[in-house]
Amino acid sequence: MAFFDLTDFDNHEQVVFCSDEKSGLKAIIAVHNTQLGPAVGGCRMWDYASDEEALIDALRLSKGMTYKNAMAGLKMGGGKSVIIGDAKTLKSPALFKAFGDALNGLNGRYLSAEDVNITTADIAIANSVTPFVTGTEGKSGNPGPFTALGTFLGIKASVKHKLNLDDLTGLKIAVQGLGSVGYGLCEHLHKAGATLIVSDINQAALNKATTELGATVVSLDEIYDQDVDVYAPCALGASINDETIKRLKATIVAGCANNQLAEPRHDQALLDAGILYAPDYVINAGGIINVSFEEDYSVERSTRKVEKIYHTLLDVYAKADKQNKPTGIIADEMAREIIKNGGK
Repeated sequence: MAFFDLTDFDNHEQVVFCSDEKSGLKAIIAVHNTQLGPAVGGCRMWDYASDEEALIDALRLSKGMTYKNAMAGLKMGGGKSVIIGDAKTLKSPALFKAFGDALNGLNGRYLSAEDVNITTADIAIANSVTPFVTGTEGKSGNPGPFTALGTFLGIKASVKHKLNLDDLTGLKIAVQGLGSVGYGLCEHLHKAGATLIVSDINQAALNKATTELGATVVSLDEIYDQDVDVYAPCALGASINDETIKRLKATIVAGCANNQLAEPRHDQALLDAGILYAPDYVINAGGIINVSFEEDYSVERSTRKVEKIYHTLLDVYAKADKQNKPTGIIADEMAREIIKNGGK
């Protein structure tokens, strides 16, 4: 594999491959950019089909964190880590201590937090051997509820721009993925009067959504075909691709998943289809915004900053309309300009 020729390698400052035979740790830490501050981004644990797939995920996610932190107005760079393996069988205190030791090797260039299949309890174990973690209990804590809130506000901004509506009452929204963030988003949407159509691999979560939120359940594949106003991808990435774009009936794509576009060109494809796309790293920044208050935590200040996601998206949409460019391209340009200007 020609590492430096990979499409997703974007002049990353550092990529570290970590292993510990005793605990079974196999991890990749990708530091994309530290111009605005130390790289910050969560760690996810996934049973990847190949090491190359894990590497590409780390590269894409870390670049997204650079842009996410810049657009959120944070003095943080972008990084991400992935642990390779089945979280149901491989997790152990030894594993997360070994991961903490790996973080020590970067000496603060990268700070990790929780992400897919990683909890605050897991991060606490790593924290027992390293200071280079964030989103810890007793400080900023679980960032998930703030990601859900920011995504909800981003959907409201998208509906305002595309449909000229301030109210979600009666709108139909298809939510793909009912993890902790996806379910939290559904709770906000239900409270706001939206009608929910959901899919997930977890039957218990589906049952809960049906009972508590009046959601309609469809299969994993059928979620793309629903006659809805908004499609909200809240599972893993790449659900927006050549096949699914042709099937979408929604006029808005706005969800909390990372790397929603299978390829960058799908940004233009959505525009050509008349679908408004909320750039993923803009709409799902609520969690990292909350984490940014780790050392002087205030839920009120964190919430106020998360609420700015609404206005940031409206700004992105206005610029995209004016320049007749895809929203993702506009967000990238805005993020790069922020980084170039030192965060201003």
